[in-house]
Amino acid sequence: MNRCIAANSCGLYERAGTHAVLAVILLVLALAGCDKQEPPQLVLDIPVVTVIQKDVPIPIELVGTTRGSVDIPIRARVEGFLESLEFMEGREVSKDQLLYTIDPRPFEAKVVEAQGRLAEARTMLTKAKSDLARIRPLAEMKAVSQQDLDSAVAEYEAAKGSVQAAEARVEQANIELSYTRIHSPIDGRIGISKAKVGEFVGREPNPVVLNYVSQADPIRVRFSVNERIYLERARRFAELRMQSQDELESRRGLELILADGAVHSHRGNVVAYDAAVDPTTGTYTMEADFPNPDGIVLAGQFARVRAILETRRDALLVPQRSVSELQGNYRVFVVTPGNTVELRDVQPGPRIDDLWLIEKGLEPGERVAVEGLLRLQNGMTVNPVSPDEAAAAGDSESGAKEAED
Repeated sequence: MNRCIAANSCGLYERAGTHAVLAVILLVLALAGCDKQEPPQLVLDIPVVTVIQKDVPIPIELVGTTRGSVDIPIRARVEGFLESLEFMEGREVSKDQLLYTIDPRPFEAKVVEAQGRLAEARTMLTKAKSDLARIRPLAEMKAVSQQDLDSAVAEYEAAKGSVQAAEARVEQANIELSYTRIHSPIDGRIGISKAKVGEFVGREPNPVVLNYVSQADPIRVRFSVNERIYLERARRFAELRMQSQDELESRRGLELILADGAVHSHRGNVVAYDAAVDPTTGTYTMEADFPNPDGIVLAGQFARVRAILETRRDALLVPQRSVSELQGNYRVFVVTPGNTVELRDVQPGPRIDDLWLIEKGLEPGERVAVEGLLRLQNGMTVNPVSPDEAAAAGDSESGAKEAED
């Protein structure tokens, strides 16, 4: 029994020793944990720009189509088979230059026929004149009746009318014959022919309009504006007319933006207005002429007309890439003087090239982040750098990585 008591006592001492060792180990680990420091938080280099403040012209862009300042259709004015094309399609032609010929033989025959009838009418006039000259003295001597004299006068007048009608038919036949040779009415550029040699032209469904000759210098652009823009522009010009003539003149010029995005080298001006607003579309049609001395712009192209609607004084501008949008809400990351990030709602206005005009939410001189927006959080600390510095750092890292490879 004494041995059992001793054994139990030894077991108790062993367990107590084990617990003591474990407590010491835990205490050491806890003290080691207290001495360990967390690693410093990484501060990101974020490219920022300062909010730009300046006077900004606010443009509007309107879609239109180009046409020649003069577009003349070349029509077949008589029916017949097309005999020849006397021009190179798509090239310049001069006024009165021969363009087409239609088979003239049917019209030459009409001229001969009309001339024959004229000769016959003249013969009848000569006979009627001779009969009247013979009867008139006899009537004065009462050798013939008054009725015979009246008949002779009537025949003479009828013969004169027949001659006049025959002369008109000859003239008409000659006119129709001249229509078989079609000339250019103006200097300009001619298009691709809508009829080929050998085709019957001049009567539907065959070609009647054979071609167009256009003058493309200046080039004319037809475009439409909605009623709201028209009214805003009209009121603004009325105000400017009372204030600054120089500013008014500066806004008269229009820019032409071509299909490839290039801006035409010459500015234009509005030269024609429609008489009323189209009630079916609610738009007002206008036309503007743009100098086109090199003939770069062709008729029939789609283009955009840019006009200055107003000039916004002391407008605030930021790069478009600094603005993020989520479900219709626009935000920017403002970097405060303490280099902390503030997520701020803004109200954007019109886009100006690669900038965005900010109506509300920013103040002059503030800095906004332009890159790395997905890495930013409200309240975090950053190291603001210029976009050039960020680009240079990126190039250095790329060079070092290539050297290691």
